[in-house]
Amino acid sequence: MALKLRSPQFERASLLVPEETSKLQKKINGNICSKEGDEYDITNNIIDLLGNDQVPMSWAQSSNHWKVTAALYEDIWRKRSLSILTGEEFPIDKERELLIDWLNPQPDKLYLDIGCSTALYGRLLKKSEPECKVVSLDFSRQMLDEARLKSEAEGADHYLLRADARHLPFFGATFDGLMMGGTLNELTDPLKVLYEARRVVKKDGTFFMMHLVKADAWYVRLLQDSAEFGGIKFWTIKESNQLFERAGFTVADQFSKGIVCFTKLIPA
Repeated sequence: MALKLRSPQFERASLLVPEETSKLQKKINGNICSKEGDEYDITNNIIDLLGNDQVPMSWAQSSNHWKVTAALYEDIWRKRSLSILTGEEFPIDKERELLIDWLNPQPDKLYLDIGCSTALYGRLLKKSEPECKVVSLDFSRQMLDEARLKSEAEGADHYLLRADARHLPFFGATFDGLMMGGTLNELTDPLKVLYEARRVVKKDGTFFMMHLVKADAWYVRLLQDSAEFGGIKFWTIKESNQLFERAGFTVADQFSKGIVCFTKLIPA
């Protein structure tokens, strides 16, 4: 079944992405276009809706466009980050358990990873339920290139989409579930992205969120204050929940350890 996108230029126009684009064992190149004539490239299975458009970004966001960041991100940082940030052993398997438990992926249901980086969440979902459908979205071509390599190696077939999360290229109520791992803290307009997330998720859908919160210890707060100059934001759990509620979500479950917080959101 083809993936239906909403044209970035014409809100009522649709773009159909052939299902074989998600089959990453075979390289697909070409383009898609709407009836209005706007056209977008597919290169090595990556659907690019941004092209050469310049997206304003913070220093933290711009670092995601470095090839070395993409190459080292998951194996060097992501799989160890929760243990580092919580100050105790927190293996990636624990995060996977929460992700799968809260999202409960089902066959033929459609899920979106917003700010996917190397598509860790998408690959975990496909490993848990191979028959579910996943779209992994990021604005960094370098991260998506790395996501494709890792997904191909693991046999995890899913759509890879380069787009701006502030303007999600989907029609309303498209997804059965959403996920976001650490991206919230890097967003320049988090409320806008959350509004968009609320728009594209179904009424009975679930949003899995991993985000960082303000530390209690003053010396950690100093480090966080410094990080904010680079574009990384931190909120208390209460402030985070207020942000979610403003965007139209309800907190259904929450688990925190140190400055790491996992939140299960459902549409209000």
